[in-house]
Amino acid sequence: MKQADIFMAFFRVGILGYGGGPSSIPLVHKEVVDKYKWMDTDEFGDVLALGNALPGPIATKMAGYIGYRVGGLLGMVNALVATIVPTIVLMIILLTALNTFKDQPWVAGMTKAVVPVVAVMLATLTWDFVKKSSKSSLGWGWTLLFTAASLVLLEIVNIHPAIIIFVLLAAALLKKDKDEKNEAKKEKNLA
Repeated sequence: MKQADIFMAFFRVGILGYGGGPSSIPLVHKEVVDKYKWMDTDEFGDVLALGNALPGPIATKMAGYIGYRVGGLLGMVNALVATIVPTIVLMIILLTALNTFKDQPWVAGMTKAVVPVVAVMLATLTWDFVKKSSKSSLGWGWTLLFTAASLVLLEIVNIHPAIIIFVLLAAALLKKDKDEKNEAKKEKNLA
């Protein structure tokens, strides 16, 4: 049953994720976190950050990792096939249809309508992450500071997102090690 769930979850992502990675991320979140509860939002955020730091399409990286984590090697292959095959089939059908009707105004309108829909989906996912991070040990102050700093670094300084993600992951790992050392010192002092 688990393999069927993996296939259906990523098949839905593959078939509905029109627009590439940005549009598929909220769909993967919905399936993995909300519907099947294979991981929580924090774990999903970690997988997303790691996937964004690596080269290649985000949907297949996430499908491969989550499929492996949930169903082993067979789950990984299952998730990858479920993600890729609908895209291949739909691409052949859609591109054939679009090429046939490319001069029609409804085709131009349809392709332009995808952009705001993807923007809304990403904004919703971002707001969910902001709400979750504000309830963590960071609080609203650090959450807003990291959000503003990331926006400035991405849009004004033009730093690549992978560099920002890597620095934040490294800082989180170092902070975690520092917190563990401080806690070990406290326990030693109490003893």
